[in-house]
Amino acid sequence: MKIIAIAFNTFKEAIRDRILYLLFFFAAISIIFSRVLALLTVGDRIKIIRDVGLASLSFFGVLMAILIGTGLVYKEIDKKTIYSLLSKPINRYQFLLGKFFGLIFTLFIMLLLMSFIYLVLVFFHTFEIEWETFPTIFFIFLELCLITAVAIFFSCFSTPILSSVFSLAFYIIGHFSWGLETLINKIKPGVGKTLVQILYIFIPDLENFNFKTEIVHNLPIPSHVYLFSISYGIFYTLFILLLAMLVFRRRDFI
Repeated sequence: MKIIAIAFNTFKEAIRDRILYLLFFFAAISIIFSRVLALLTVGDRIKIIRDVGLASLSFFGVLMAILIGTGLVYKEIDKKTIYSLLSKPINRYQFLLGKFFGLIFTLFIMLLLMSFIYLVLVFFHTFEIEWETFPTIFFIFLELCLITAVAIFFSCFSTPILSSVFSLAFYIIGHFSWGLETLINKIKPGVGKTLVQILYIFIPDLENFNFKTEIVHNLPIPSHVYLFSISYGIFYTLFILLLAMLVFRRRDFI
């Protein structure tokens, strides 16, 4: 109940944030602009709408998670409200989990609204409801859960600006970590190759949540790939949250 209460207060705080509505506005403009871009492009227009629309859902969702998530803990410290909260019978891990679930629920609502705009746009073009898009939207949400955990982790020991930079770097590196696998195959055996292999193990592969190409080009996706991506997302999110709890538990606010 304590976690739920903190999550509810976090949700109320997040939906009052102007950044949230500003990003939603630009996301809606970007999704609608995909229709204009499709009209100006020679080729399959629906592919352009799908590609730009799904990319907008992912990109602006990540920005919401980073820009709001990195300030959740810092605001409580800056306003000195953290002292009154922790003086009550509330454990620090309950505080962090409440913040996490509150922001996750906020992102879920915003992703639903953005997805509704996208699906309506596609419907007006094809006059069909694209049910195959829903798994892609689910994995976008799963990625947002991981990025939110990362943003909260960095906010436990850094300022919002640095936390945003770190979280954005985490997101970018995570989507290009596949390049390390190519590098491993080209490096000769030795200390350098071992270090790159260790780095490859710990750096997340966020491409596990990216099924936009398959949806745009109507490619089949095996069920075991879905199961692996779900397990990977849940495990990595729990791992980051555990690190955040350990850091936050050892932090001295005096």
